[in-house]
Amino acid sequence: MVMQFVKNLLLYISAFMPMYVLVLIKLVVELINQNLSFNVLNTINLITLLLLCLASVVGLVWNVKFNNDEAKEVKILTKHNITDQHFLGYFSLFVFFAIPLDLSYVSVYCVYVAILIMIGVVYINNSLYYINPFLNLLGYNFYDITYVEVAGKEQRHAKIFYKGNLQIEDKTYFVKLKNENFSFVDKNHAKKN
Repeated sequence: MVMQFVKNLLLYISAFMPMYVLVLIKLVVELINQNLSFNVLNTINLITLLLLCLASVVGLVWNVKFNNDEAKEVKILTKHNITDQHFLGYFSLFVFFAIPLDLSYVSVYCVYVAILIMIGVVYINNSLYYINPFLNLLGYNFYDITYVEVAGKEQRHAKIFYKGNLQIEDKTYFVKLKNENFSFVDKNHAKKN
């Protein structure tokens, strides 16, 4: 239970990886141009952003590559690419946060952390793991699918990530179904029927 919460928390943290990078770039450029000094708050900001970037990578690798969930062979009946429905809205949130945000003030830093915590509570409580622009930037598309397990007949519904364009004609795939809102298709194990 605790391990699952940590994995979900790291998935949430990874969803904001593009924003961490934007804020980190802004902070480093301001430090290089001597518009900011290395005071306690700026040092904490720099370390926090680096740790969040590291946690993002670790969380995504842990959830994608070292996922112990059972892979099920499925036949995908329908697919609908819904990457655009979530990516642009979330990415605009990053730009909104990163550009005007001046984390050299303690009050702005506290508001920034409070907003991330509030979004995190909603993200985890509602299993919004499929909203992850970092995965989209890595080349994954997000699909809403209807599928049937090869060994069964019951149609089910899931949201999945697939690197590239998902082809469903005459193929079965192995899918690691973490839950209905966060699954990955194993591209290397697609089987022609």
